[in-house]
Amino acid sequence: MPYSKLVVVHILIGVVVFFIPVFSKLYAAIIALFGFYMVIKNRNANNESLYFAGYIVGAEVFLRMTEGNFGEQYAKYVVMGSLILGMFYRGFSKSAYPYWIFLLLLIPGVILGTFSLNFDTNIRKAITFNIIGPVCLAISAIYCYRRRITLSGLMNIVHAMAFPIVTTVTYLFLYTPSIKDVVTDTQSNFETSGGFGPNQVSTILGLGIFLFFAKVVVMSPGRKARFVDILLLVLVTFRGIVTFSRGGVIAGGIMIFLLLVVLMLFANSRAKSKIISFVVTSIVLLIGIWTYSSVQTGGLIDKRYANQDARGRVKESKLTGREKLIEAELKMFLDNPITGIGVGKNKEYREEMTGIEAASHNEISRMLAEHGLLGVICLLILLITPVVLYLDNRQHIFLLSFVVFWLLTINHAAMRLAAPAFVYALSLLKVSIVEKPAVHRE
Repeated sequence: MPYSKLVVVHILIGVVVFFIPVFSKLYAAIIALFGFYMVIKNRNANNESLYFAGYIVGAEVFLRMTEGNFGEQYAKYVVMGSLILGMFYRGFSKSAYPYWIFLLLLIPGVILGTFSLNFDTNIRKAITFNIIGPVCLAISAIYCYRRRITLSGLMNIVHAMAFPIVTTVTYLFLYTPSIKDVVTDTQSNFETSGGFGPNQVSTILGLGIFLFFAKVVVMSPGRKARFVDILLLVLVTFRGIVTFSRGGVIAGGIMIFLLLVVLMLFANSRAKSKIISFVVTSIVLLIGIWTYSSVQTGGLIDKRYANQDARGRVKESKLTGREKLIEAELKMFLDNPITGIGVGKNKEYREEMTGIEAASHNEISRMLAEHGLLGVICLLILLITPVVLYLDNRQHIFLLSFVVFWLLTINHAAMRLAAPAFVYALSLLKVSIVEKPAVHRE
């Protein structure tokens, strides 16, 4: 199907779900059934597992905001199921042992959590909520570890993740067509986020900003498709900004910066001139998008990014109170440095310590608090391995951007979504450019 028609299809999905909400469940079921069917039919000969997993990652926020998920962790289970099935057909690298070690090091914390959680706590739910993200990351990483893929194949994964984000943005415009009517302060805005968590909506839209930018700069499938991608880039950026949740948008911007640095280092002079030309165009577009966003929000978006309240007063907290959660989890780690407090226990422990009842927003401090010294080792594995692989994987132009997306996202949104786990794993792919690299393809 032509690219423009695929975009239209995903716009129509957003429209249909908005007017007929029950269709969201059907959409979620179709994704899973069709995805597993394609993996089985082709025996994962062309990495169908990755495309399928990428698509559900892009669709997760939309499905959750429209109550299409079959359970809160539906996307993570589908991602893991897809990749496990893919490994069944095509195996995995024997040298992926760092992530097998990572997976094994999670077990003691799970066992400790089982015995330490309060009697009246839903133990299965508490543990699953906190451990499913790292497990999803481990399985995704084992699948991707040094698995060979071409740049065009990697771009197909980018396309797969990007299409459902079109659906998400369509739904957001229908949900709040007038930004002026719903923005009254500088807090993260649920109305502009489709009635769902602004932090998570911002995360997936920030990823979308990067995906559409990468498509335009690296490999849009034709002139018409490039124009469509630029238009979508503008719309996704606008909707990301007006969620008033900064984390995802800032992460997307840093990812783009890193991609441009890599491209400028390795591109030829002709490609560099095209990159510079598009960067200038992008800056002009960004100024226009920001100006429009500022007008639509009555200047409140400017105050939000300046860390001010609606009256222009600088807020005491730069992290909307999350630093208190981080401080509490670091204290849990210092009090229990060897074993940690056990998976799922941090919420109970925090409430006992501070009276604050809140789940963790930071995966790094959570890993330290719940897993102790083993959590430190797990984090070192996650940080060091992609860097080491990059020494022999210079053609993976997205590697640094993908790792940074994971790192920034887990610092403000933990691993609520499958996106940071899956995108991190994509950094482990062994990418080769089998054709002469170009900035644009006509």
